[in-house]
Amino acid sequence: MKSTPEKLIQKHEQLTHSDAVKVLSHVQRKSGDWIINTVMIESCDVPFKFKRQQAYKNLKGQRVNLTYYPEVEHVGGFEVEVMNVVRIKVA
Repeated sequence: MKSTPEKLIQKHEQLTHSDAVKVLSHVQRKSGDWIINTVMIESCDVPFKFKRQQAYKNLKGQRVNLTYYPEVEHVGGFEVEVMNVVRIKVA
C-alpha cells in the first residue's frame, strides 16, 4: 500500500508537503553505498536532500511534489538548515 502525503503528515506532524515546486538545480554524489541527492527549489534558499541506492533521474527544471522535514547539519563548524525529503514525486 502506497503512502500519501496526507497519511504521512497525520502520522508525523513535523512533516511539510509542497506541491508543484520548480527544481532549479539537482546534484547527486556518492557517499558509501548511497547516492545523496540535493535539490534547490524556486523561492527557497534551503537545500532539500534525500538519499537513494541508485542514481535518480535529473530533476532540473521539473515540477515536483515534496514531503519533508527541517533539520540542522553541522558543516565546517557552522550550522546549516536543510530539508530532509521523505517523499519526492514529479508533479
